[in-house]
Amino acid sequence: MERAFFVCIFLCLWFVLSRSADFGDGVSVLSYLESDAAASGSPSEPLMVPLTLIHGADSKGAVCLDGTLPGYHFHQGSGSGASNWLIHFEGGGWCNTIKSCVFRKTTRRGSSKFMEKQLPFTGILSNKAEENPDFFNWNRVRLRYCDGASFSGDSQNEAAQLNFRGQRIWLAAMEDLMAKGMKNAGQALLSGCSAGGLASILHCDEFRDLFPKTTKVKCLSDAGMFLDAVDISGGRTLRNMYAGVVSLQGVQKNLPSTCTSQLDPTSCFFPQNLVANIKTPLFLLNAAYDEWQVQASLAPSSADLDGNWKECRLNFAHCNSSQIQFFQDFRDQMLDVVKTFSKSNQNGLFLNSCFAHCQSERQDTWFANDSPVIEKKRVAESVGDWYFDRVAVKAIDCPFPCDNSCHNLVSK
Repeated sequence: MERAFFVCIFLCLWFVLSRSADFGDGVSVLSYLESDAAASGSPSEPLMVPLTLIHGADSKGAVCLDGTLPGYHFHQGSGSGASNWLIHFEGGGWCNTIKSCVFRKTTRRGSSKFMEKQLPFTGILSNKAEENPDFFNWNRVRLRYCDGASFSGDSQNEAAQLNFRGQRIWLAAMEDLMAKGMKNAGQALLSGCSAGGLASILHCDEFRDLFPKTTKVKCLSDAGMFLDAVDISGGRTLRNMYAGVVSLQGVQKNLPSTCTSQLDPTSCFFPQNLVANIKTPLFLLNAAYDEWQVQASLAPSSADLDGNWKECRLNFAHCNSSQIQFFQDFRDQMLDVVKTFSKSNQNGLFLNSCFAHCQSERQDTWFANDSPVIEKKRVAESVGDWYFDRVAVKAIDCPFPCDNSCHNLVSK
């Protein structure tokens, strides 16, 4: 039985990785990283929370890529957290072509037909005080991602039977949750991981506007700082992909006018051109050597025709000095991008020098005995200190390889 289990895991990973040749939009890389995150969950049995479909959303045109109903997982708060709400955007890459979006609608990232009926709540979603000290008893929601444009598109392709309705899904979900009591929230936090971390940036001020001024509202972006970076071949893999997402899915109309009045729409899908103008307090949690960006943006196989970066891409321990320097330059770019953002007293920052991705959802990186730290403070403690105004948090790690607390991701 045990042997069959490991054979199944191997075949599943092989299938995920084998898709990368067909779908160069990062979905395959992200699938691997998410499987790693799921495997490193709570040390105790995590809370399993059922899927709730948003009935009536289709009447508003708020549907997944394949036309099915969107959904979320909701666990009700209690005690001192009964009137507080945490909304967490799920991540899962993007689709930038008809081909990749058609494939996506046959997965949980494009159809609620394929979504898990229940999901474990770990990390920032955990219901245990010893795993999630500040938010464990809040109303906690994981909003499922089934549009492929960070909940920001609004278009369709009738020929391919594709519905690009991320913005409508976001609005329908908020309307549904407001009716379930979120309108009376005393405190609220909008968070998200990866593509969901980008969504939390894009929708941060919209979220603030849902509530009266007396409600404390802040936003957290985990692994959402996708940079407009040059790849190892001198091209811009991520910019090219984002251009497809923005044009195909009708994202432009939903991008902040403070950006689109000055820059092209694709540039305004990059958070580096958005964060300085967000009015609502925002916390950026990011690995300086974000593993998704290493594999899908900086050193993707499409830019590595000779295969010189293959071993380094999969495991930083196999990188030579010039390759490590390339990643150091990427870190420098990230530090430069957050300079203006970090000057604001209301904003927070935790930028650690790890090869990691999505550190708020994983229990081992969020709050555990051996979690990553900057100045002896873990991610959960840093986010909590910032949210509750206990102390200012502008934590920037020293460069690689100085941090031995990292939980680095290594592809096998």
